[in-house]
Amino acid sequence: MSNAPLTDLEIARRATLRPIAEIAQAAGIPADALDFYGRYKAKIDPAALGAEHAEPRGKVVLVSAMSPTPAGEGKSTVTVGLGDSLARAGHKVVIALREPSLGPILGMKGGATGGGYSQVLPMDEINLHFTGDFHAITAANNALMALVDNHIYQGNELGIDPRRITFKRVVDMNDRALRQIVLGLGGPAQGVPREAGFDITVASEIMAVFCLATDLQDLKRRIARITFGYTYDRRPVTVGQLGVEGALAMLLKDAIRPNLVQTIAGTPALVHGGPFANIAHGCNSVIATQTARRLADLVVTEAGFGSDLGAEKFMDIKARSAGFAPSAIVVVATIRALKMHGGVPKDRLAEPNLAALQEGAANLERHVRNAAKFGLTPVVAVNRFATDSPQELDWVLQWCAGQGVEAAVADVWAGGGGGPGGDELAAKVAAVVDRPQQFAPLYDLDLAVEKKIETIAQQIYGADHVEFSAHARRQLADIEANGLNRLPVCMAKTQYSFTDDASVLGAPSGFTIRVRELIPKTGAGFIVALTGAVMTMPGLPKEPAALRMDVDDDGGITGLF
Repeated sequence: MSNAPLTDLEIARRATLRPIAEIAQAAGIPADALDFYGRYKAKIDPAALGAEHAEPRGKVVLVSAMSPTPAGEGKSTVTVGLGDSLARAGHKVVIALREPSLGPILGMKGGATGGGYSQVLPMDEINLHFTGDFHAITAANNALMALVDNHIYQGNELGIDPRRITFKRVVDMNDRALRQIVLGLGGPAQGVPREAGFDITVASEIMAVFCLATDLQDLKRRIARITFGYTYDRRPVTVGQLGVEGALAMLLKDAIRPNLVQTIAGTPALVHGGPFANIAHGCNSVIATQTARRLADLVVTEAGFGSDLGAEKFMDIKARSAGFAPSAIVVVATIRALKMHGGVPKDRLAEPNLAALQEGAANLERHVRNAAKFGLTPVVAVNRFATDSPQELDWVLQWCAGQGVEAAVADVWAGGGGGPGGDELAAKVAAVVDRPQQFAPLYDLDLAVEKKIETIAQQIYGADHVEFSAHARRQLADIEANGLNRLPVCMAKTQYSFTDDASVLGAPSGFTIRVRELIPKTGAGFIVALTGAVMTMPGLPKEPAALRMDVDDDGGITGLF
């Protein structure tokens, strides 16, 4: 008999799920608000929650992390485990997560349903297609581009310059071959030839609009504001001018409702929306978060990657747009990430190395200080791995104590949040939530876009300077000319480093952030700043995870984590 540990999929299959109607009833969701997708998934109509859930009152706990290793540090696992542990302590909790993208699932990083005994279920269905939200977003995005190209072909009444179309088609897959394409070949009947390309679905502005809208009507208004290109005389052209916002909203009318699932321990979870944090704003939908706040006293949510990416965008974009203030922030750290930032090669991270921990702690320190810059009290969660030694875990806890930072080991992969492994972390987080916080975004919207970028780069990344390409400088002038200066900024940057170079680890200083392009997302309500070599369409690794996946004759899945 094999002594190998169970995989996440094997653990999920051994769990006993409760009918989703029972989970909904325990959360106070009336039956009339549910649209069932099988026995264990349902969509919620927020408008049907009833008067007792009219206002979002629950406090928000944000889970972020230090700069990750390529495999990730288990932020979703800690989010689920923490939510379960807070529920175990008697709090009324709803967890709010992003939906997984097929790109990293078939690539390298994996899904977004947690791990071990801290998972949301059914994990295989959530990771593979779920309720079809991403497909609806992909369809709406590509319908827009089909309508744009058709408009140009049919006479181009709006005077759209085919060379200045800024919107791209999308697919929910890592596919580097689609980054740059030429379409419309084959003669006049096939359309107008132009250079184009694909982004991954999670980088689409339709995804961003989907995740920042407050309801279906707001979704339609935001879609109408999307700028997809410019005229020959460089005036922006919007979806509203094309007149198709209603059709695109129609494709999203079911997807916009949050998805209800459950953790292994039976805690309700809303899994909805899924922009990446390195190339988009990295947060689940506002509708799901606000729905969770209407149902629970505590909402545990996460934002992608570290404080320099998802958490910064959560504060400066999502929380500001939605009008709520988080009550606590958890920074996930791991022994292996600390050692990697201390100079240990990736193939030796399992070896004990206290000296490397000391060197790598500078990275964690900057993330902790970043959290405090938003007026929040950070709590460090040391996500425990089987290879961690007691000496290493004790060293990190002592280091945190020396920094005056609350910290606890989160042993929630192996024990689950339904067991005692997350109790200490939950107690520390609950204590912080009860303290008054002084939350504030990092910058004022009245700052010029250039100054907003410099503020993020200097205050959050630790950079000395920001360098704008000549192309970006021209775009800054266009942004000002078009009256878009008051929009917040969504930085697109590598997740592995505070710099725009993924190979520079630790907590560097004295560096320059290079901005190569600025793209106004007028529907989402922010400006994307592309830095370094970051791509909005990722590529697959040399050995994709897909090589290990299979399905048997009965439809059973293997190799899915």
